[in-house]
Amino acid sequence: MEQSSVSAGAPRMTVAEWAARPEDEQGELVDGLLVEEEMADLTHETVVVWLLTWLRAWVVARGGFVFGSEAKYALSRSRGRKPDITVFLPGRPPPPRRGPVTVPPDICVEVVSPSASDRRRDRVTKLVEYAAFGVRYYWLLDPEARTLEIFELGAQGQYVYVLGVTDGAVAEVPGCPGLSLDLDDLWREIERLGPEEPSPS
Repeated sequence: MEQSSVSAGAPRMTVAEWAARPEDEQGELVDGLLVEEEMADLTHETVVVWLLTWLRAWVVARGGFVFGSEAKYALSRSRGRKPDITVFLPGRPPPPRRGPVTVPPDICVEVVSPSASDRRRDRVTKLVEYAAFGVRYYWLLDPEARTLEIFELGAQGQYVYVLGVTDGAVAEVPGCPGLSLDLDDLWREIERLGPEEPSPS
């Protein structure tokens, strides 16, 4: 069971019940139980907005789709996740406009948070879950380590490490012909933020 805050005696729910919850009620579904999501800070949000901007400019013009962190994916009957970013590449049927998404996107992106439990969830738990769901590419963007890692689903149903970069321009992104990413630009954007902790008032 994933290490997270679950209320004692919390009722179990189905993916459909989870997906029907109001948008302002946070949480992902793990083994039928609602668990807390990671708390996003401004570093996390800077990465998400930056990457959404680059991905949308590239994929929408080609007929694909990109979605943010409130899209709900039904990985199984009792497990639902909300990746930070998901992409459906050109040529795929369009996903449904309402309800939990039951077909795997081509790309799931998670922005790694600093806490040990969040890092474990992104690097271990979700790595297994997204592979089982059939997500072709899993991206891990770690702003603290300043790394972008990309895994591709192999023939045995497990992810294979296909890209690891720390800076500069990524001219060839696996599975995304014509997409380039300037990681130095992203790190500069993060550096524009204020200090790690707010100044005492």
